[in-house]
Amino acid sequence: MLYYLFTWLNEYIHIPGAGLFQYISFRTAMAVIVSLMITTVYGSRLIRLLHQKQVGETIRDLGLEGEKKKQGTPTMGGLIIIAGILVPTLLFAKLDNIYIILMIITTVWMGAIGFLDDYIKVFRKNKEGLAGKFKVIGQVGLGVLIAITMYFHPEIVARQQVTNPTSSKPVEVVINPSTGEKIYAENVKSTKTNIPFYKNNEFDYAKVLDVFGITNPWATFVVFLIVVVFIITAVSNGANITDGIDGLATGTSAIMGVTLAILAYVSGNIIFADYLNIMFIPNSGELVIFAGAFVGACTGFLWYNAYPAQVFMGDTGSLAIGGIIAAFAILIRKELLIPVLCGIFLIENLSVILQVSYFKYTKKKFGEGRRIFLMSPLHHHYQKKGYHESKIVTRFVIVSIILAILTIVTLKVR
Repeated sequence: MLYYLFTWLNEYIHIPGAGLFQYISFRTAMAVIVSLMITTVYGSRLIRLLHQKQVGETIRDLGLEGEKKKQGTPTMGGLIIIAGILVPTLLFAKLDNIYIILMIITTVWMGAIGFLDDYIKVFRKNKEGLAGKFKVIGQVGLGVLIAITMYFHPEIVARQQVTNPTSSKPVEVVINPSTGEKIYAENVKSTKTNIPFYKNNEFDYAKVLDVFGITNPWATFVVFLIVVVFIITAVSNGANITDGIDGLATGTSAIMGVTLAILAYVSGNIIFADYLNIMFIPNSGELVIFAGAFVGACTGFLWYNAYPAQVFMGDTGSLAIGGIIAAFAILIRKELLIPVLCGIFLIENLSVILQVSYFKYTKKKFGEGRRIFLMSPLHHHYQKKGYHESKIVTRFVIVSIILAILTIVTLKVR
C-alpha cells in the first residue's frame, strides 16, 4: 500500500525521498524492520492474551528432560509470525504482483489449516487435533492452486532464448558469428526449472515423459502438478515435525528465508541471472520483500521462542512456515534445491519414516518392534541421549547454515 502512495507522491508532488520506494532493497529493509517490530513489540501482548484465554500447550509424557515444565506454555503463537509476514508485505510490496498474491494466499491458507488444528487441540480438548486426512487435503489443495496458476497464468514467465520469436518485440538478438544464426530472447511460458550440480542447469518437466513418447501438454502439467503437491506436502510436514523443541523450527527457517531471499533477488535481476547463467524470472524480484518479512517474523518470534520458550508457534506457525518455504522455492524455480536447503526438515521427516517403517517390519518379522533411533523425530533422539535442548538447536542451526551456503554455491558449481 505504501509503495503505491509514495510512487504517487514522487510522481505528482515530488516529495524528496519518496523515490526510495522504487528500490526493492529499501522496501525489503523496511519490511524486515517492521516485521521485527510487530513480532517483538506486539508478540508480548499476544502472549499475555493467550495466557488470559488459557491457550496452553498440553504436553504428552514422552519421558524427556524438562518436558513437564512446558505444560501450559501458550501455543498458537504462529499468529505472531503470520502477522509479522502479512503486515509488512501489504505495506511495502506490489500487491498486483502475481508472485506476491500467491505467497499471501499460501500464508493465509496454511496458517488457517494450522489454526484449525490448534483450535481443536486447545478449545475442544482433542489432543489429536485436526484429522491428518484433512491436513493433507488442505496441503494438496494449495499445491493444485499453485500448480494451476504457475502453469496457466500469463504473467508467470521466464526469459529464454528462442530461434523463432512469437512476439513482435524480442528482448534481444544474439548473432552466432560462425553461422550467422539469429537467436532471440523473450519472455515465454516455460516448463523448465533450475537443477543443481549440472552443467546444463535447466530441467524441463516436458521431457520427463519423452522416454514414453508422450508429448501432450496436459501430461506435462500432470507431472508438474504431482511435483508441486509433493513438495508442499513434504516441506510443510517437515517443518511441523521439526517444531519439537524451543527455537528449532524458527531458527532453521530464518536461515532458509535468507537463502531464498538471495535466490529470488538473483533470479529476478537480469544482470545477476545472466552472470550466474540461471533463469531470469521477470517480476519475481518482488518476492525479496516477502522473504524479508518472513525472516524478520521468524527472527522476532525467536525472541520469545528461544529456550526456555515463552510461547510455542503451534501448527498455526509450523504449517505456515513449511508451506511458505515450499511455495517460495517453487515460484522462483528452485524447488529442486529443496533437499539441500531444507536438509534439516528432510532428515527429520526421514527419521520418522524410517523409525515407523522399521518398527512395523521388525514386529511383523520377529514379533517384537525394534527401533533405529532412541526416539523420533531425530531431535528427540539426541534429547534421549542427554543433550540439552539449546545444544541440539545450536548444532542444527549450524548445519542449516552450512546447507544454506551449499545451496547458494550450487549456482556456480556445476
